[in-house]
Amino acid sequence: MKILVCISHVPDTTSKINFTDSDTKFDTNGVQFVINPNDEFGLTRAMWFKEKQGATVHVVNVGGAETEPTLRKALAIGADEAIRINTPATDGFSVAKQLANVAKEGGYDLVIGGRESIDYNGGMVPGMVAKLIGANFVNTCIGLEVEGDKATAIREIDGGKETLKTSLPLVIGGQKGLVEESDLRIPNMRGIMQARTKPLNVKEPVDANAETNTVSFQKPAPKGAVKLVDSVDELVNLLHNEAKVI
Repeated sequence: MKILVCISHVPDTTSKINFTDSDTKFDTNGVQFVINPNDEFGLTRAMWFKEKQGATVHVVNVGGAETEPTLRKALAIGADEAIRINTPATDGFSVAKQLANVAKEGGYDLVIGGRESIDYNGGMVPGMVAKLIGANFVNTCIGLEVEGDKATAIREIDGGKETLKTSLPLVIGGQKGLVEESDLRIPNMRGIMQARTKPLNVKEPVDANAETNTVSFQKPAPKGAVKLVDSVDELVNLLHNEAKVI
């Protein structure tokens, strides 16, 4: 089984976020980047298939040379090969077209992506990839087993879970629950050394027009000062007349 894991290069959630050029561009100065958490759950599940079923695992990212340390981390975790598509990730549809082209050319049986990235939270790329390559698709996936060309997936739904049976080729949008957080892997020294010799191939992009563009960013309003109250009546009055939540 050939598996392609789509990796987003995203800011660490502890990073301080700022914008430049009149709030139209993300300021990367001083920001630590990591593997998108939803993608990391998918990568860990792919490693399970590699170890238990002998799968081959490739990782792919759409981005410039600055994303290569993130791909090298995925190689250190255990992926066999990395592919970087040499174009900025500026729009969900254009990213999906780049990933779909790699998936088609590579003849992958299973494509794993995160249900969304934690930077733009678009939540659209895995579904678009599935449509573009003509594969089955399961989103919000929290469980996956593959036997031959058949797959059983569990996805999260409002108030519960849904179990689906489908066939390969398959694209999933994974999230927390696909593996346990305790199963996530920290690269060891051996993995880091091996990653230096594993292939990291740079691929030029196919033509893909962006269907959306960013107009501006806006940070959440700062939290207001804490107001202490001495009675229930005063609290009810503030919630009703000031906060207007009751």
